[in-house]
Amino acid sequence: MAVEGQAKRRGLGSIDWRRFLVSWFAVPFAALAALMLGALMLIALGANPITGYRALLTGAFGSADALTATALKAIPLVLVGAGICIAFRANVLNIGGEGQMVVGALVATLVALAVPNTPRPIMVPLVLLAGALGGALWGAIPGSLKAYFNVNEILSTIMLNIVAVQLMNYLLAGPLIDKTLTTTFARIPQTQRLSPSADLPVFSRSTGLHAGVLVAVVMAVAVYVLLWRTTLGFRLRAVGLSREASNYSGMSVKRSITLALTLSGAMAGLAGAVLVFGSLSHRMVTDGSATGFTQSAGFNGIVAALFGGLNPVWTLASSFIFGGLLVGGTNMQIAVQVPSSLIVALNGLVVVFVVSIEYVRRRYRLRVEPAPVRGIGPAPPPATVGIEGLPATPGVMEG
Repeated sequence: MAVEGQAKRRGLGSIDWRRFLVSWFAVPFAALAALMLGALMLIALGANPITGYRALLTGAFGSADALTATALKAIPLVLVGAGICIAFRANVLNIGGEGQMVVGALVATLVALAVPNTPRPIMVPLVLLAGALGGALWGAIPGSLKAYFNVNEILSTIMLNIVAVQLMNYLLAGPLIDKTLTTTFARIPQTQRLSPSADLPVFSRSTGLHAGVLVAVVMAVAVYVLLWRTTLGFRLRAVGLSREASNYSGMSVKRSITLALTLSGAMAGLAGAVLVFGSLSHRMVTDGSATGFTQSAGFNGIVAALFGGLNPVWTLASSFIFGGLLVGGTNMQIAVQVPSSLIVALNGLVVVFVVSIEYVRRRYRLRVEPAPVRGIGPAPPPATVGIEGLPATPGVMEG
């Protein structure tokens, strides 16, 4: 009887509506609050928020062409976001998606230029794999520095973004420049038209929807399986929760940190390859900045992953939403004559509100379920509780 009464008090005998609301509606409410604040910004700029948001939704989801444009914009966000899920779950902050995308695209481009006559069934997987390897290499550098020399990964990844951009500018304006269209007065930093056998298959000629969508979905599901259905994923998440407990249980924390950033970089590099071989020009081109090639997908992918709760499957949905914000933002800008930077501000507001909601979630869980081991009955002493069954170091709490 005592156990039954305790179960009812904890909401186990009936639906716990507070937990239901916090679990399923917190993020949508956060996004709604961000949009409401965005409406106030529109009013401050002298624009009608109803007209603006209607134009945004129409431009992003109002037609087959709009949906295709949104899906294409979401592809790199899904891939980068899935990689962010890997890194952040291991408690390492990968801010280097921009540079990893650039290096992945460069390596894939070099492979396509080196073997232009390779048959298409071999060439397409080859260039995608090359892009992933290039991004993995660029991610492994800060991962190793963090694991073995305790170099702050935020600083190292940001610095490597700059290095990658300068490397891209040198190669595209020099050794890889398209000499057939170059004159003394016009040196466009771009490669020649890459081999048609490297082009991603196109599903619809009228809309331009290509196989990058399928690649993004498959990789997001694969990352989910990796993180929650494999031993390797368990180790990465365990290291993210508590490095001390993981090290005590015999896991190689340094190797896990390096691997997390390596895999995260691989996903970003794959996104860079998709941008090149799924583009309309079928060549790599830049305006001299990282965003000129990546369109800020390396940073927007972080936003999508956070909005998706660092779950690769939910990141699919959040990437489509943010892709719609980016695509529809242009339509809204034309309709109500507001600066394009307002869309960037909306993305930032969503992140702030989502992070705040996550704090509320944690406070609620600590208040409702204070025991380290969820369930009925008294909690064991902290010194005997580890991470998902792992023994903990005496005196070290779960991180």
